[in-house]
Amino acid sequence: MNTSIRILLSVSIILSAYCSKQRIIPADIIIHNAEVYTMEKDHPWAWGVAVRKNRIQRIFYRNEPSSLKPYVGQQTRVIDLKGKFVLPGFIDGHVHFNRAGAMIADINLMKVADDQGLIREVKRVVDNLQKGEWITGGLWGAYEAWELGAANSTGNKGQRWLPRKALIDSITEHNSCLLASFDGAFFLANSQALANAGLLKKTLEGMTLDRNGYPTGLIARGSPALERIRALITPKSRERLLNENRAALKHLARCGIVEVHDIATPDQTRCFVTLEKNGELTCRIWLRPDLSQGKLLIDKGFTMGIHPESRSKSQWLRYGALKGYIDGIMGTHGALFFKPYDDQPDNYGHYRRHTSDHPRYLVANMDKMYRMIKAGYQGGFVSNVHAIGNKGVSLMLDTYERLKKELRIDLRGFRVIHAQVVRPQDFIRFQKLNVIAEVNPYHIADDMRWMEERIGSDRSKWAYAFQSLLRNNAQLSFGSDWPGTSAAEYFCHPKYLIHAAVNRTTINGKPDGGWFPEQKISVEEALKAYTINNAYAVFEEDIRGSIKEGKLADITVCDRNLLNIDPAEILDMRILLTMVDGRIVYRDL
Repeated sequence: MNTSIRILLSVSIILSAYCSKQRIIPADIIIHNAEVYTMEKDHPWAWGVAVRKNRIQRIFYRNEPSSLKPYVGQQTRVIDLKGKFVLPGFIDGHVHFNRAGAMIADINLMKVADDQGLIREVKRVVDNLQKGEWITGGLWGAYEAWELGAANSTGNKGQRWLPRKALIDSITEHNSCLLASFDGAFFLANSQALANAGLLKKTLEGMTLDRNGYPTGLIARGSPALERIRALITPKSRERLLNENRAALKHLARCGIVEVHDIATPDQTRCFVTLEKNGELTCRIWLRPDLSQGKLLIDKGFTMGIHPESRSKSQWLRYGALKGYIDGIMGTHGALFFKPYDDQPDNYGHYRRHTSDHPRYLVANMDKMYRMIKAGYQGGFVSNVHAIGNKGVSLMLDTYERLKKELRIDLRGFRVIHAQVVRPQDFIRFQKLNVIAEVNPYHIADDMRWMEERIGSDRSKWAYAFQSLLRNNAQLSFGSDWPGTSAAEYFCHPKYLIHAAVNRTTINGKPDGGWFPEQKISVEEALKAYTINNAYAVFEEDIRGSIKEGKLADITVCDRNLLNIDPAEILDMRILLTMVDGRIVYRDL
């Protein structure tokens, strides 16, 4: 064999080996024929995405001569989306997960204000319980007294509906019940609960009797009968709590949510650990324990970004920020303001867990807050603090500013939670301090019905002032506050939050043109606050929050391009597919 042939063979072998090494590995899942909004400035639009394992392997951009064929193997799942809208998975920056699961799987009487509604809901729950388990809570009549945004209230308009045990006794023979009204003024005990407490025939003050002198089951707040019954209530079983968690996870998947930032409680955290170890989590969890727990976590060696009991030690279940509070809420006139409420001229609101606005509370409360935040940071945790009234927000910014100056640190990851009412001079401070404004857009649709009555138009025009925050270069983080309170349900489906931020109306479109419409933001800005901004808020924008090669495959598919539709149609959007970590956890295609 001559020298030339040897050289050619050697080159051929080298090229063959090189090409073999460069051979494209087939994807696990390919979605294509779609309108893919990547959230990446340089390449915002694509028509397809290839996913391998838990990562985005390849993006097929518009106007790019590329083919799916090299990425399709025998096991590749190819999904033709027929023009549907693809975007990074929604990240909900504020939920109360333990209550959410109970709202779905346990008793929920907030929309119940009549006999048939009570019977139907109690039967639904009983069918899913073991014998001997208690049914508690419920919050009946909430929507009888409060309206959900502009939605009609449910139930009787006249005299207040008060239930009686005879309605549910036949379907709760094996389960004791102590159900509460939404305001805690009344409770309903079934015969099983009364019998266990020795009150089926014996009566105490505050118990309502029928015409024959027997208890109806209705008990007023403050009755000694309540303490007797409450002393017998057994905690929910571990499996029951896990089933509530599973119901909440299923709902989040249906809503296109790939991660939540949870206001963590110890019991709920233990459930998350179990589900994560079982491989049952279908949503990433960023835990936010109470600020008061910071020292305990630090002493145990816990830090932000990991959970020591997580099997993955990252990405799925992590400890995040410490959650603190400055003031109360608008609904109870507890949000802290520089000037008093219009409808309560002597009330300025209050510091959380304090009931006076006297200056002596200012130093004690804010100094303690500062020390806890500082200790948390030095132990590896940023802080996210609830502040609603304009004084609460201003004080929180003062506290962060003090921390920044004294420790000479970047405040990235620190948040003001809610930031509902902000003074004009405080908008610019979010950007100057690099503090995130964590806002809850759907609150607009609920609060607008009474906010001007309480704080007047001059202050209300700076409420939920998202456009003012953006004009001052603040970073917005969207959260739902799911599941809400006895006064209102806060939906976690993204359509409600996007609608409220973009249209600033109730779900029925009132008022025409929107409430203080100058504060509307664009759909693009809302989507950013719901995706990449929330990844940034947990220091992970480099691996999540946008559709980019190498990032984690967290993807949501909607039935319409939200950037091209009439904003009035936002509430009609549907989630068609949710992918978390490269796994499809919900599909309706």
